[in-house]
Amino acid sequence: MANAKLSELRKKIRPFEDADDKASSKQMVNTLPPFFALWVLAYLSLSISVWITIPIAIIAAGFLVRVFIIFHDCCHGSFFKNRKLNNFVGTVTGILTMFPYSKWKREHAIHHATSSNLNKRGTGDVWIMTVDEYLNSSALQRLQYRLYRNPIVMFGLGPIYMLFITNRMNRKDAKKAERRNTYLTNVSILGVSLLLIWLIGFYAFFVIQFTIMFVAGMAGIWLFYVQHQFEDSYFEDESEWDYVKAAIDGSSYYKLPRVLQWLTGNIGYHHVHHLSPKVPNYHLETVHEQTPPLQQATTITLRSSLKSIKFRLYDERKKTFVSFKEIKQIMRQNQTVNY
Repeated sequence: MANAKLSELRKKIRPFEDADDKASSKQMVNTLPPFFALWVLAYLSLSISVWITIPIAIIAAGFLVRVFIIFHDCCHGSFFKNRKLNNFVGTVTGILTMFPYSKWKREHAIHHATSSNLNKRGTGDVWIMTVDEYLNSSALQRLQYRLYRNPIVMFGLGPIYMLFITNRMNRKDAKKAERRNTYLTNVSILGVSLLLIWLIGFYAFFVIQFTIMFVAGMAGIWLFYVQHQFEDSYFEDESEWDYVKAAIDGSSYYKLPRVLQWLTGNIGYHHVHHLSPKVPNYHLETVHEQTPPLQQATTITLRSSLKSIKFRLYDERKKTFVSFKEIKQIMRQNQTVNY
């Protein structure tokens, strides 16, 4: 994109980068109280049947995803005008979603700065190997990667590993403030959990909280996965990498049904978000609708997004994702040539 067009694009987006405290407060009201109400309703329904409780907990998980979007915007400093208020609300919502605010804020900032850059993978993103890397890796590395990319592992064990292991630990070189925030989050999660167990019992707590966290975690991983891994997604080496292309061509517009769009806080407009992380979630749709160049982003739907499950490796030559089945054919061809 030419510099003039890029400048014009940023000029159109800039008015939407300011947080609207009234809109943010309204979102807090229509998200947090319903979440807590559903949690209580799930508990009360246990006296009737656990099969009523689980569907209620699943709905509550949808609201927890919306809580996470508030947390996410706070990490970008885009939810409230006041920085301290963003940090406070971000830490509290981080406790509710089991995400340490300072730790994830740093990792997510790195993700935005390096998204689609093949030379800077590994922080805040999903593990992606290129075709050449896979072909040149050991049998053990291939097995590890295949297990990691297996849908059962990624979307089944992934939420458990993320919530209970990686989110609970700091990196070795983490600064004191980041460490303290993670410790505060962990202690708060433990304290609230023990209090609820004391009040309602372990069985009720486990059925409700585990269902909510697992479903919300699975949905979160799916959203993060599908919005960067579609067939013609943009990936480039450092020398060719471009921030704007990474945002518009490397992030999808996930066109969801209205209810799901609302629960996921418009995060489906991921191309807009990556182009300007300062735009609050409640402005993303408006920016997309009023900025024609952004409407050129790859659009995926619930149905078409299911195809992304088969995308396992990135082919740098063809500029597309390929499946393990396709890579087997390449390996057979190589063996034939070598023979």
